Amino acid sequence: MALSKDLIFNLTKKEPEIVSAKIKTPTSKNHEIKCLSDIDDQDGLRYLQPLIFFYPPSSSTIDPVVTIRHGLPKALEAYYPLAGRVFEGPNGKLMVYCNNEGVVFVEARGASGLDGLRHHSYLRQSFFVTRFTCGFSLGFLFNHTLLDGSGLWLFLNAIGELAKGASKLSVDPVWRRELLEARSPPRITCHHYEYDHKISSDKPLVYPKDTFILTLIFFSPIEIQTLYNQLPKAQFSSFHVIIACLWKCRTIALEAHPDDIVRVFMLVNMRYGTSRASIPQGYYGNVFACPAAISKASTLCESPLEHIANLIRKAKCEMNEDYIKSVADLMVIKGRPKFADTWSLGVSDLRKIGFDNLDVGFGEPSFAGVPWATSDFTFYNNVKCDGGEDGVLVTICLPSMAIEKFQSELKKMTREPISVYILKY
Repeated sequence: MALSKDLIFNLTKKEPEIVSAKIKTPTSKNHEIKCLSDIDDQDGLRYLQPLIFFYPPSSSTIDPVVTIRHGLPKALEAYYPLAGRVFEGPNGKLMVYCNNEGVVFVEARGASGLDGLRHHSYLRQSFFVTRFTCGFSLGFLFNHTLLDGSGLWLFLNAIGELAKGASKLSVDPVWRRELLEARSPPRITCHHYEYDHKISSDKPLVYPKDTFILTLIFFSPIEIQTLYNQLPKAQFSSFHVIIACLWKCRTIALEAHPDDIVRVFMLVNMRYGTSRASIPQGYYGNVFACPAAISKASTLCESPLEHIANLIRKAKCEMNEDYIKSVADLMVIKGRPKFADTWSLGVSDLRKIGFDNLDVGFGEPSFAGVPWATSDFTFYNNVKCDGGEDGVLVTICLPSMAIEKFQSELKKMTREPISVYILKY
């Protein structure tokens, strides 16, 4: 389904204001300089990540803007580096000047309801608190070098707790970025295909990246089960099977040369693995690496789903404490290389973080996630189906000329038409 790019949502926005940490008396924190870790300050994380929440109408008579505006400065007192400014130190090392200059806060009012908010041009405007006739939205742009998705959840939950009147946070924030500094001396102990540019193809993509457009793909529980039925489901999670399906369909649709090496790299957070005990509760920095699976394009396109899912599972299982330390060492030794982006697909699964359970005083959101993707990076978001079961909404960018072929391949894989929405802007 194509949505018209002429569909406009009228917003009345107030002037942006700067909200600083609520600090009653001057402290040394106002002039402190903190170093980010070698996982935090890699080149591939130096961007602003969008995130948005939609909340349905609540029985509360309290204005959500007032509530969030009340909790934000209190949360910034605990998470005071987030109110500072990031700068480059010697050798490009990122640091935070904790000067409490604050964050930008924007209040807005929408003339419409929440029904049409799948429209991407609207989503790109809505990273602030917006009241609607049937609920409100809460949007953020955050600097990914400062925190990852789980770290952001800790901060947003702190806003909610303090906004609802808590005198103390349930989880105290932990900085401790030295935990993920490079070792001394640094040593690369794993093979990191996600940064390996030597295996990348010299041939340009058939479809230039400026032809890629944002597309939403919805996998219902029935469609996910159809994928499971093609392999021993006891061995794989929905994470494995959906990536396997998308990786194959995308490679076919993009018309990779049979001899090209294609790869998929997965954001794997160490908080949820067997090594999570080494990361203290409350740590809000980046705690993930992106192990990659690789394959010759012809092999991938001709292989059954089980083979592809096995490649993905094997790569994901490489993630442990040694792997993430090896990434930190690689950043120091090789000068913060970028992810290899030729014939690559990066995947971030947000479903375990808990964004869809974030209560800032008005109940749980009807949707929470990342309404965004790039030509080589995609996101999984939780959504509720009509029957109350969890479906998966995938944001992905595809060339406009390849979408029909991609849809055809998806239909073959699931044996049913998949809901695909093309968002023009």
